[in-house]
Amino acid sequence: MAEEVLLTEKGYEKLEEELEQLTTVKRREVAKRIKVAREFGDISENSEYDDAKNEQAFIEGRIKEIKNLIDNAKVVKSDEISNDKVNLGTTVRLHNLDEDTFVTYKLVGTAEIDPSKNKISDKSPIGKAILGQTVGTKLQVTVPKGTINYKIVSIKKSRL
Repeated sequence: MAEEVLLTEKGYEKLEEELEQLTTVKRREVAKRIKVAREFGDISENSEYDDAKNEQAFIEGRIKEIKNLIDNAKVVKSDEISNDKVNLGTTVRLHNLDEDTFVTYKLVGTAEIDPSKNKISDKSPIGKAILGQTVGTKLQVTVPKGTINYKIVSIKKSRL
């Protein structure tokens, strides 16, 4: 049995949109590229054909991956999120007690992570440590660089 995948409502919608785009638009585009490349003749030395087939394999793999995520998704609805506890869909401000610095993360499901936007997964070391915690909680988190001591300063429901 596959592992349950937690997603925000927005993350679920994005996956559905991507699946729709891949199955309706991208599949047709790559099929046309393959057809055109075949018309060039010998496919054994045809780079256009090889590129199109590689793209087709990537698209089909991604479709399978998205379907699996959707089939195993547990969507955290916005009305299930509060400002009292860290959950998917909350934005959490942490005080790094070791360096006296602050960082803000949005906790999302694994399919939604985006480090450039400080969106971290509930499966990441920090995500696991803060999930279910409340304001004022002090935590010790082991990350690849070592151990960091944090204090949860604020929790707020993110816009989903």
